[in-house]
Amino acid sequence: MAVDLLLGLQWGDEGKGKIVDVLTKNYDIIARFQGGPNAGHTLEFDGIKHVLHTIPSGIFHPEAINVVGNGVVIDPVIFKKELNNLDKFDIDYRKSLFISRKAHLILPTHRLLDAASEKAKGAKKIGSTLKGIGPTYMDKTGRNGIRIGDLDFSNWKEKYRALAEKHEAMVSFHKVDLDYDLEKLEVEFFEAVDFLINNLTFVDSEELLGNAQKEKKKILAEGAQGSLLDIDFGTYPFVTSSNTTAAGACTGLGIAPNNIKDVFGIFKAYTTRVGSGPFPTELFDKVGERIAKVGHEFGATTGRARRCGWLDLVALKYAVQVNGVTQLMMMKGDVLSGIDTLKVCTAYKYRGELIDHLPYSLDDAHIETQYMDLEGWAEDITGCTAFEDLPIQMKDYITFIENYLEIPVLLVSVGPDRKQTIFRSTE
Repeated sequence: MAVDLLLGLQWGDEGKGKIVDVLTKNYDIIARFQGGPNAGHTLEFDGIKHVLHTIPSGIFHPEAINVVGNGVVIDPVIFKKELNNLDKFDIDYRKSLFISRKAHLILPTHRLLDAASEKAKGAKKIGSTLKGIGPTYMDKTGRNGIRIGDLDFSNWKEKYRALAEKHEAMVSFHKVDLDYDLEKLEVEFFEAVDFLINNLTFVDSEELLGNAQKEKKKILAEGAQGSLLDIDFGTYPFVTSSNTTAAGACTGLGIAPNNIKDVFGIFKAYTTRVGSGPFPTELFDKVGERIAKVGHEFGATTGRARRCGWLDLVALKYAVQVNGVTQLMMMKGDVLSGIDTLKVCTAYKYRGELIDHLPYSLDDAHIETQYMDLEGWAEDITGCTAFEDLPIQMKDYITFIENYLEIPVLLVSVGPDRKQTIFRSTE
């Protein structure tokens, strides 16, 4: 059985968690393939908002198996807190949640390294979430990391101590004022590790998923962050430390490329970004402030205000191409209700040349955005349950996007609740 992928097409925060939750009823296994607790997937149903950072978004469906793949980096402290938050909902994660032995551990000293490195950069900081993600992936590629599978062996603490001491020396190298108590951090860390060892099942996830495919089980691979934050294809260096695009699902789960079927691309009806980095369509006026307020645009992980701007179809087209997207899913169209004229970026003037593709540099000095004006809609669409109920102006907006990207928009979200989701006919 082929594997479907679901990933974000912008700078993250597109609403992937909600859609995975909505789609889980159609799948046997939900598998997270990259990132770590820098992700924040928000799900809302029955009047309760849930934010997941590392746990796959299918966890609230008791019949689904959830797998944290080898491409994910895991902070045991944050992971334990996430699991504790599930206790009040009577979720038996001991039976439904599995962790790859090849997933790497985020150590307390990884977070210290992250903070020291970011502080040393000063005004040139990347905008890290300070969760230790980057240093953990550095140790992974540097062949120094500690993996979940190491916890099966008695000498894992010796490996930990050697690596932690190396990290402390690296923190000192940055020569910044960083106040910390490593012994206190380690108490919480070791308690969390013991909790994972005693309560979760560690697996060879590539084998688990391979057998599931042979048994014709339906698998949905869930990405974190967004395509424009990909370490190779994003707005480098203002990116995350993993491959957030479709290719990352293959390396992050051990799935062969010819086993990928549908690629669901999630995007907002506008664009947002958290932290530093270029943002060609960013708004600095009252419209931008309005979108931020109505859309509750604050990071689920950091709480930082998100930068808001018009929909960038040039960047979206690039993400569709890189990922091989087969179906589009548009989120937060309801946030645009009440704006008379909507602007959509359809081209860039890059170093004097008009182009419709994403260039090497998106720096303000090189880019001038070219817009089309589309008529907005005044209606509140949060109660709409069918595509036919949507205002004609919104339908035209969606048609414009489809014609530009040459990919159908088959799902439209009109609110945060899982019920506020409209599926379009494929006919």
